[in-house]
Parts: sequence; structure tokens; C-alpha cells
Amino acid sequence: MSGASEWRLHVDATRCIGSGICAGVAPAHFVLVDGLSRPVAERIAADESVLDAAESCPLEAIVVSEVDSLRRIAPEG
Repeated sequence: MSGASEWRLHVDATRCIGSGICAGVAPAHFVLVDGLSRPVAERIAADESVLDAAESCPLEAIVVSEVDSLRRIAPEG
């Protein structure tokens, strides 16, 4: 896991199918809007729940990366 304290969240709208798993796993960070997932905020303090949400996404539409380096944290390859 990254030592960075701030992460960037991105949901690829072309991949998202609106399963809602992310909003269930990390409700403070994801909402469903018009049937698709959206991050509540693009930049967040590091939070393990968003890693769980990214790993749980059936189409890997959620990407969590470090703010400074943009190094991908989740989902893991």
C-alpha cells in the first residue's frame, strides 16, 4: 500500500455499469448519479475503503492513484 496521504479517485464512465458496489463499500466517497458511479471528491485523504471499492468493481472502472506521482494504487494489475 502507498505511503502517500492524499489520493486521486477516477471513475471511467465508459466502463461503469452502475452496480453500486463502490457506494456500498465506501459510501463517503462514491455516489450513483443517473445510474453511474461518481466520486464525491476527486482528491481524498488516503482511505482503505476506496481500495476495497476499486478492487470490488466488476469492470475495474475505479482507479485510485497518488496525487503527486499519479502512480496507480488500485486496482492491482
